[in-house]
Order: sequence, then C-alpha cells, then structure tokens
Amino acid sequence: METNFIFAGFGGQGILLAGTILANAFMIEGKNVTWYPCYGAEMRGGTVNCEIVVSDSEVSSVHKQDTDYAIVLNQQSFDRFVQRVKAGGTIVANSTLVEETRPRNDIKYVFVPMTKLANDLGTSKVTNVVSLGALASVCPIVKKEFLAKGVEKVLGAKKKDLIPLNMKALEASSEGAVV
Repeated sequence: METNFIFAGFGGQGILLAGTILANAFMIEGKNVTWYPCYGAEMRGGTVNCEIVVSDSEVSSVHKQDTDYAIVLNQQSFDRFVQRVKAGGTIVANSTLVEETRPRNDIKYVFVPMTKLANDLGTSKVTNVVSLGALASVCPIVKKEFLAKGVEKVLGAKKKDLIPLNMKALEASSEGAVV
C-alpha cells in the first residue's frame, strides 16, 4: 500500500531537509520510497514543498494528484495544500503560523505550535524536525525510532553536533497537539 506525504512551507524552514529525513527513515526501515522537491528560484522566503511516496512494493509514480498527509509550516502552504489532502487524510499544521481553521469536514486536522516548541528548545531552525515528530504522533507508519536514525544519517558526521538538539525536537512535538 502506498502512502503519500507533502511537506510545505517557505524557504529557510528546512522543508526539503525534513522530507529527506523522512525518506531516509523509510529507506532504513526497508521501504520503497521516492522524494520529489519543488521550489521557486527565490528559495529563502519563497514557497518550498516536497512530496514523499512510500510503499512496501514498487512506488507507482512520484508526483501524486492528492496526498494522505500534508505537513504545512505556514499559512500560505495550508491554504494551498488543504485541498490536496484525500478525503479521510490528515493535515498537520504549525499553529504558531497557521490559523486553526477547518475549511473541510472530510479530513483530520492536527494543529501543533511547532515554531513555539522549536523556540523553546532555543532555535526556530528545528521547527522542521518538530514537524516530523508531530507527524509520527498521528501517522502509524512513521516511527520515531527510524526518524532518529534518519536524522543521524542525513546530518552525518559533518553535522553531528546538531544531532542532540534535533533528537530533542523529535520528542518536543508530542506536547501541544490540537486535533
């Protein structure tokens, strides 16, 4: 069975890094996965998103029309991607920057103050990893143990000093969810 994810926000929020970590976590777990980035030429401050498709068998295609899970870190991304969530799917939103509205009644909404939780750890730069922890708390196929391994692999030896903070960010999101 395939499961589709979209991560979206503005450039500088670490959207592509979060998607890379999730894709690597699935690969470490032995799943088939694709990762597809999309961003404007302006990068920092412009809109950025990436799509991840995971499956136990071969992935049928990269770019999907709709998604099972949308993880959005700003209002513009919420407004853009809420319509792409499949009926019965879930949108996980950063309530620090996204108004807690529910424009559809056929999807699940999870609001987590991701930027606030990241700032409580000392920097908004880990908001993206907080979002991964929030996703793990509502998506049964995303496991924090593999996300932790994904963080270690993606950050690697070159950025090993950032790993402890990112591990705290994975755990921080278990607080403060509004469903």
